[in-house]
Amino acid sequence: MGRNKKEEFMRLLGEGNVKTKEPMSRHTTFRIGGDADYFLTPHSVQEIQEVLRFCRAEQLPYFILGNGSNLLVGDKGYKGVVIQLFKNWNQICRKSGEIRAQAGALLSGIAREALEGSLAGFEFAGGIPGTLGGAVVMNAGAYGGELKDVLQEVQVLTKDGEMRTIPAKDLAMGYRTSLVKTAGYLVLEAVISLRPGDLEEIKEITRELLEKRTSKQPLEYPSAGSTFKRPKGHFAGKLIMDAGLAGYQVGGARVSEKHCGFVINTGGATAADVRQLMRDVQEKVREQFGVLLEPEVKFLGDF
Repeated sequence: MGRNKKEEFMRLLGEGNVKTKEPMSRHTTFRIGGDADYFLTPHSVQEIQEVLRFCRAEQLPYFILGNGSNLLVGDKGYKGVVIQLFKNWNQICRKSGEIRAQAGALLSGIAREALEGSLAGFEFAGGIPGTLGGAVVMNAGAYGGELKDVLQEVQVLTKDGEMRTIPAKDLAMGYRTSLVKTAGYLVLEAVISLRPGDLEEIKEITRELLEKRTSKQPLEYPSAGSTFKRPKGHFAGKLIMDAGLAGYQVGGARVSEKHCGFVINTGGATAADVRQLMRDVQEKVREQFGVLLEPEVKFLGDF
């Protein structure tokens, strides 16, 4: 018989950092998802290491969560441990041309810090609604910029709980992938290297990109951003639009007419609605254009 899991987590983290049966709809930008058995918010590397050690000893599945901006959690929830590194893990520190930030820091917060220091090169990331940890894992990018362009190094925990600092050049960062993803590392913090720039110019670029984003993306609805990866030689949103699927709806989930690359929650959408809609879109695009759209959204839990 294993140890009482809740009591052990409370011993490791303190009562206020342990929740049971936590609705994941509160922790995803889709606003969808059933309950996680355990929901933990550690505040130190040692706490993370001890929680992971306990999960492995008890053979408990676990998932590392940022702000849930790229995640669809099943309606039946997650039979395991969600370890969130977000507001409990979001320190940002600027020193000359470098910004060191913890994995839970929002990219928008890092972009603000860069702006305040008149540092150029991070403007592309200011509108990406995710955390630095998730951005490192998938080499997040937008408007011609990618994280690999500005990343200097990353501090991670390996699957064995060992801390390692890895230079960006050794991270094999490609389109929506990295060594961190393939090796299953946990990002603790990262260093961004930027160049001195003109404050007014940085403000102008930031304003232009924000305008472009708000005019072209359905930000007024809950979503997980781009639903599908960009297929080679194509744009997912254009293929979906050309397939006549703008406004296509399953339950409360709909293909946005404003940007067909987004699946939105129009209110009360279930994970099953989103999954079915995504399957329908994949099938119709493959039928018409011979292209298989690969999900960019991650799936977690029981559907």
